[in-house]
Amino acid sequence: MITKSNDTKRYPIPVATAPASVSDLIRSPRLPAELLKSTIFLLKRLGDLVKERTVPEFAAAGCNPYQHAVLTLLGEGAADTQAQIADALGFDRSALVGVLDDLEQQGLIERRRDRNDRRRHVVSMTADGKRTLSRRRALLGRIEGDFLAPLDADERDQLQGLLLKLASYHDPRYAGGNSSGSGS
Repeated sequence: MITKSNDTKRYPIPVATAPASVSDLIRSPRLPAELLKSTIFLLKRLGDLVKERTVPEFAAAGCNPYQHAVLTLLGEGAADTQAQIADALGFDRSALVGVLDDLEQQGLIERRRDRNDRRRHVVSMTADGKRTLSRRRALLGRIEGDFLAPLDADERDQLQGLLLKLASYHDPRYAGGNSSGSGS
């Protein structure tokens, strides 16, 4: 499914092909029952489908999921130094620099030296960054709503809770997350 990278050479972001049409999928061979019974296979395939739909929409909005993750983290005040941001999001610290460079060039964040430790950079979101994050949250909410359309509100809450339980078990950064609602 992944076919090319974006134009940014510093941190390539996989871009998927356009999702197959429903009529093309109907003509495709059926998946084996064994795979349909595999939760891991379904999670992987759904992850692929989400990426196929999300990345192009984010690109059309002038951003990418990495930038959105950084803005979201800053918007919640969960981290403020480059190292904290990289560690919280599980990003390679050197790759994060390119993401922050782009966000800074767009006027969405500011970086400055930490007054207490000149080796560190403190990152903060600008007013334009806050407005942009609000628009991107709306975009992600629409994408999520479309993707989860077959589920009612209770099923979405249950799915969110189960996924958060799994994520928390395998990665302590997810512990204590909000398990209510399917919002962005």
